[in-house]
Amino acid sequence: MANKDEVIRYYGRHRGKILRPDRQSAYEEIMAWCRIPLPDDGTQIDPRCLFDFPVREVWMEIGFGNGEQLIHQALHNPDIGFIGCEPFMNGVASLCRDMRDNRLRNIRVFQDDVRLLMPKLQEKSISRLFLLNSDPWPKTRHHKRRVVQTENLDAFHRLLKPGAEFRMSSDVPALNAWQLEKTFLHGGFEWLATCAADWRNRPADMRGTHYQAKGLVQGRETMFLNFKAK
Repeated sequence: MANKDEVIRYYGRHRGKILRPDRQSAYEEIMAWCRIPLPDDGTQIDPRCLFDFPVREVWMEIGFGNGEQLIHQALHNPDIGFIGCEPFMNGVASLCRDMRDNRLRNIRVFQDDVRLLMPKLQEKSISRLFLLNSDPWPKTRHHKRRVVQTENLDAFHRLLKPGAEFRMSSDVPALNAWQLEKTFLHGGFEWLATCAADWRNRPADMRGTHYQAKGLVQGRETMFLNFKAK
């Protein structure tokens, strides 16, 4: 039995293979200015102040993988500031390479557990939240490691502005059912689907990812769950 004070991890490895030189150099160059530091005192961060130019809104993606979706959104929304949270260094390095190659300045990165960052951000400061193809942790004893838990939904709701979108996706039916039930029953979110096409079709302003394409080839269709913060 786990100790009640044990911190449950929602992610796997921190690091994979040794970075290739181009990714290592991009990581060092970009993270030097885009890394989000946590304040040492009890002050909270206005996310807009993380950027060195005025941003209209701030959106956040939790577990951005290699950053494909985050790069796509940042390119198409230059007036939006983006916070990307990802503990896996190799994924962060891929994002940094694409940020450098596309000369993107509207992304900031938190390379650690998002639960460390969320309490430091001001209430009702995020206008859109993405949680895309997170680890399904399929074994029953690992379900507690899924990101969508009541305590995390409480934290998301605190951060999201009223009317802000909360977008999730997965190609694992059991995880989709879990995420739908937990979020629907939470009480702080409204499910936006009105017909089957709303969860079967990718939202028009999102791009498909390599992971989603690979799953489709293997017969796993991605389901999209779009909620609105009340």
